[in-house]
Amino acid sequence: MDNCGTHKHPDVMAWLEQHKRFHFHFTPTSSSWLNEVERWFGVITTKRIRRGSFGSVAEAIEDHIAHHNEDPIPFIRTKTAKQIITKV
Repeated sequence: MDNCGTHKHPDVMAWLEQHKRFHFHFTPTSSSWLNEVERWFGVITTKRIRRGSFGSVAEAIEDHIAHHNEDPIPFIRTKTAKQIITKV
């Protein structure tokens, strides 16, 4: 999870206190590349939004998903978890 302040809001922390089986793990600041969702939106931005004209962000996302699913290519990490954690 990223370091957005809403994740650390007192209401959220109180909920976590009442639900002991859940634990938040935060990505370090300036490490958005560790978050797959950030990477996914980065691809949408470079491959769709900057290259097309869309009526809304939702339309751009739907267009990207439809195009991507025609020939899906999974994200494959090229480094081990240990290498990634060491870099952070």
